[in-house]
Amino acid sequence: MTAQKRISFQVVRDEVKRRIESRIWPQGSLLPTETQLAEEFNCARATVNRALRELADQGFVERKRKSGTRVKKEPSKHAKLELSVARQTVENQNSTYRYALVERNVVSSPGWLASQLSVSPNARVLHVICMHYADNRPFQLEERWINIDTVPEVEHADLNAQGPHEWLLNVAPFTEAEIAFCAISADGRLAEFMGTTAGTSMIQLERTTWKNGEPMTFARMTHHPGYCIRTSY
Repeated sequence: MTAQKRISFQVVRDEVKRRIESRIWPQGSLLPTETQLAEEFNCARATVNRALRELADQGFVERKRKSGTRVKKEPSKHAKLELSVARQTVENQNSTYRYALVERNVVSSPGWLASQLSVSPNARVLHVICMHYADNRPFQLEERWINIDTVPEVEHADLNAQGPHEWLLNVAPFTEAEIAFCAISADGRLAEFMGTTAGTSMIQLERTTWKNGEPMTFARMTHHPGYCIRTSY
C-alpha cells in the first residue's frame, strides 16, 4: 500500500477549484467521491473532506448526504473584505497613527496553538503583543503567534518600529487565510489595554494564515468599542 504523503487541504481545495473554474468539472457535474479524490491526491480522506467543506462554504459546490458533491449551477456571490494594516486604516481616517511593541518572546507552541496551526507541540513560535493607536487613543490590540519554521527571518526581525502584520506583508506575505469574527466582552487585561471597562462589548478578528500550504501565523486583533467592519460584493 502506498504511503500517504503529507499534503495540506489547501492544495486539494485549490486544485478542485481550478478544475471547476476551467470547466473540467462543469456546473452541475458530480465530483469524484472523497475516497476517489483521496486516492488521487494520495492523502487522507479527512483532508479531502475539509477541502470540499471550504469549497461548499465559498459557494463553489453543494454537498448532500448520500448524493455526493456537485458543482453549483449558480455560484454564490461573496463579500469582499479588505484586510488593510492598522496603520493604513488609521491614516485613512485622517488620524495620527502610533504603534507600540508591548511584548515579544520565542516560546514553544502551546497545545491549543499546535492544534490550530497543525504544528508540533514543541514547534518554536514568536509570540508578539502590540498596540495600535489613533490620535493616541487605543485603536487595536494585536496578539500574534508566528511559526518560526515557516518564517525563520522573523526570529531576529526588528519589530520595535513596525507591526508584525505589516512586516510579514512586506517580507513573507501569506498565500491562504482563514478569518473569524467574534463578539467578545473585555476582561480586565483587555480593558486596561483598550482604555475601557471590563465587560465592554468588542469585535475580535481571528486570522490563521499559511504560506504555500505551510502553517504561518495565528493572530487575534481586538478593536476599540464601536469599531465597524464594512464589506462589498
